[in-house]
Amino acid sequence: MNYLDFEEPLRQLTEERERMAELAASTGISAADTLQSIDEKIEQLTRDIYSQLTAWQKVQVSRHPDRPYVLAYMTALSEGSFIELHGDRGVKDDKAMVGGLGMVEGQPVMFVGQQKGINAKMRMIRRFGMANPEGYRKALRLMRLAEKFNIPVCCLIDTPGAYPGLEAEERGQGEAIARNIYEMFGLRVPIVVFIIGEGASGGALGIGVGDRVYMLQYTWYSVISPESCSSILWRSWDFKEKAAEALKLTADDMLALGLVDGVVPEPLGGAHRKPEEAFAQVKKTLLEALQDLRRIKPEKLVAQRREKFLKMAVYLEK
Repeated sequence: MNYLDFEEPLRQLTEERERMAELAASTGISAADTLQSIDEKIEQLTRDIYSQLTAWQKVQVSRHPDRPYVLAYMTALSEGSFIELHGDRGVKDDKAMVGGLGMVEGQPVMFVGQQKGINAKMRMIRRFGMANPEGYRKALRLMRLAEKFNIPVCCLIDTPGAYPGLEAEERGQGEAIARNIYEMFGLRVPIVVFIIGEGASGGALGIGVGDRVYMLQYTWYSVISPESCSSILWRSWDFKEKAAEALKLTADDMLALGLVDGVVPEPLGGAHRKPEEAFAQVKKTLLEALQDLRRIKPEKLVAQRREKFLKMAVYLEK
């Protein structure tokens, strides 16, 4: 288990428990009561730490190296039936953007999302979840396929942004993202969006238009990362904590501003501690959303989706 800097007391307590368990095993002396007492202290300490996280600390949790990534969610939600689909039929298959079909409680669902990579080699191949234009075009192809067969779409967002390389700009990064946003407004099937990690900039919004948009408890969603905001405003990354607070990028902030529809609770200590519980919460929320959205006629669904986003950040000037 990897520990973040503010989790240092947890690391020390956990290591103490491990030493006690090893000592008990080697000597044959029962230490059940002592181990139970330490477990209770670990749980209470975790509650204390996670009940008062700052915005920057929540950003750190969203980037935790042990946190489950998109393909893990797709496989778990599909109960092992997930079939990945590849290619944009134009340039190539973008490894940073993944998608495919899965069955969720007997219902077909088209999944789309950014995959960061589970180790150093895969992170390089998948560019840390930063998609090229062909990735967004692949996502749009899959969403159109879902519309053709009247299959709902579930988008799982976890990206530090769209890929900023020269080749991405040459192939039309901005147009690809804008095209996705435009087309998603008109899709005649339900779209449910979850931010499961980082939700940064247009890279997130390129698959972020939905009838229901949810954030997991320790995730963030913003036009810019705290580090980039700090470097622009203060010419240094040293003010990233201050930038994180000012950006109002946490799930609670976004819900209060009316920019998302709900916050999905995570297991104590974050989704990386008990991934199965996180999967179950997302699955429950997805099924509830689809049950509501399935009742709405396509024309009304599209109209409501457009109205939902058009009224954001609207103000009257006297």
